[in-house]
Amino acid sequence: MEAGDQAVSVRSASRSERPLIESLLQFYVYDFSEIEPPGSANLEFDAQGRYSSLPDLAPYWRDQGFHALLIRVEEWLAGFALINTRSHYGKSVEHNMAEFFVARKHRRRGVATEVVRQIFARYPGHWEVAVAERNLAAKTFWPRAIAAAPNVDHLVRLEGDGEHWRGPIWSFRAAAGG
Repeated sequence: MEAGDQAVSVRSASRSERPLIESLLQFYVYDFSEIEPPGSANLEFDAQGRYSSLPDLAPYWRDQGFHALLIRVEEWLAGFALINTRSHYGKSVEHNMAEFFVARKHRRRGVATEVVRQIFARYPGHWEVAVAERNLAAKTFWPRAIAAAPNVDHLVRLEGDGEHWRGPIWSFRAAAGG
């Protein structure tokens, strides 16, 4: 499909492509470091100049309901998405957008919204998308992107409990064939 005049695609990452996602995770965490509170020891470089607080990727090639996806614009690698079945609200969920990253070059051009549409069409069912309270850009993006997907209904905004999750959690259904 297209965003603007560029072809956007999403596909499953093979096990051999795990290093691609690990590399992109460095940029993803770098983006998050910008919203870390002053004085925080989180999201600092390790002794090798890398971020070490990365999600465990092994389940994305091992466990049922876990999916690692690569995002491309034209032929260029542009990001990734990690989907799992872990609820931030404590309810049963078929799909949770665990991590979502589109490179800055491709932002604000409709790429991420098109990726979200493709993902929801590909994985119908009950979804959650949780956004960290301090991630203002994501708090603006996600409700618009979810609502723009033609196969989404029963969209509800929940609030995290402040202990296990701080921030909004969007719960909804994505119908098959969207």
